[in-house]
Amino acid sequence: MKRFPDCEEYKDDNEIVLKENKSKLTFDNSKRDKILKIKVDGCAIDDENKRCDYALVCSNVEIYVELKGSKIAHAVEQIESTIKLLSDNPQKIDKRCFVVFTRFGLPKGRTNIQIIKSKFNKKYNATLIVEKTPYTYDLSQVTI
Repeated sequence: MKRFPDCEEYKDDNEIVLKENKSKLTFDNSKRDKILKIKVDGCAIDDENKRCDYALVCSNVEIYVELKGSKIAHAVEQIESTIKLLSDNPQKIDKRCFVVFTRFGLPKGRTNIQIIKSKFNKKYNATLIVEKTPYTYDLSQVTI
């Protein structure tokens, strides 16, 4: 992943909590791995490009996070744009992408999400996780 020293911090806390508005994502880091956390929106990317809120690097996995109200399709676009701008290799590097929302906002429901997840996996080697806030993810699933 491209580097942005002014926007980065290393975290080895037991829990890494990302919050914005009313959305909250907690990463359970019980192994206390050293995780690179990047503030993307307004720091690493501060121009007119679509961008997600945060990116993390954990082992050799890139993690992209968008904390949303209800516009899930827009959140996916923001993550996709961020991958193109920040990832060293958008098609090859293993990724986890999170959209955490406060209320559901996709016109055709969960079926559409399954289609988006499948396309995301093929195009970006990314697992797309779309969950209602608050959501907790165990980082031991991606750490070595």
